[in-house]
Amino acid sequence: MGTFVRILVGAAVVLLAALAILFIGARSADGPVAIVAGGPFESGTLVEGPEPDWSFVREVQEVEFQLLEPARSRTTWILTHEGKAYIPSGYMTTWWGKIWKQWPHEAAKDPRILLRIGGDLYERKLVRVPDDSPVVAPLLAQLSQKYAGGGEIPLEAVTSGYLLIFELAPRS
Repeated sequence: MGTFVRILVGAAVVLLAALAILFIGARSADGPVAIVAGGPFESGTLVEGPEPDWSFVREVQEVEFQLLEPARSRTTWILTHEGKAYIPSGYMTTWWGKIWKQWPHEAAKDPRILLRIGGDLYERKLVRVPDDSPVVAPLLAQLSQKYAGGGEIPLEAVTSGYLLIFELAPRS
């Protein structure tokens, strides 16, 4: 039994070391590494000019965004409604979300972000959409269609705090 326990402990140590290397290494990467938060963006072309019509993101599955403070990036889903862009943040009331999803709390302190779609960077700020906003229902319908395979996401997901929705508003 002693050999088995040593092998099991050795495997656990190797796994933990690999995860530590991934998480630490991702912090110096140009953007997130899959679902692991990454470092600040080092590449991309800043898009300037008039406010874009964000309807093109209907065809985009995932985008990357970087908070300015702390300067970390992550991958997320994106929605659009009436020419504006939104990002959801789910699992906020679960133990997993409370550990993994720190960016909404960080964004409450400094809402400025850089959004990266392809090689384009957009300066935005995150503005939380109130639970009673008229855009919530159409955004939930789109979230259901785009990411939940048509399974309905109830309004209670937002009103309970489980799901937060943020508008990607202009910084000015």
